[in-house]
Amino acid sequence: MELRDRLASGLKAAMRDKDTRRVGTLRLINAALKDQDIALRAEGRTVGDAEALAILAKMVKQRQESARAYEEAGRLELAEQERSEIAVVEEFLPRKLSESEVEAALDAAITETGAASLRDMGRVMGILKDRHQGQIDFAAVGPMVKARLV
Repeated sequence: MELRDRLASGLKAAMRDKDTRRVGTLRLINAALKDQDIALRAEGRTVGDAEALAILAKMVKQRQESARAYEEAGRLELAEQERSEIAVVEEFLPRKLSESEVEAALDAAITETGAASLRDMGRVMGILKDRHQGQIDFAAVGPMVKARLV
């Protein structure tokens, strides 16, 4: 099932269940996707699943940062609200790879590109992003790639 179809059915179910927090989060996701659709209208296209996954991953990251800031400010109820939104958004993201799976994907990308130095890091990261969008935290993988290519 396409991501937008899953979002629509999830929104309908949340509305039926009268789960206001979930409804609000799903509406935020739809609004972010529609905003990007509008931005891409000039190119005559809409957001694809890969771009939608990137938007969802960005939403998760923003909410993690907000939750951390709320905790530091002593606003635990707001931090908890952010975490519940993260849980809803993550339902629509692919399963995160385990550490061993990340290492295997990294080894495969390095082998495939024939990467030997830091100059090849962009090609390795490009392959990882194409194959594992939404499954890997690329901020954490960057230093791992760098360490292997030095």
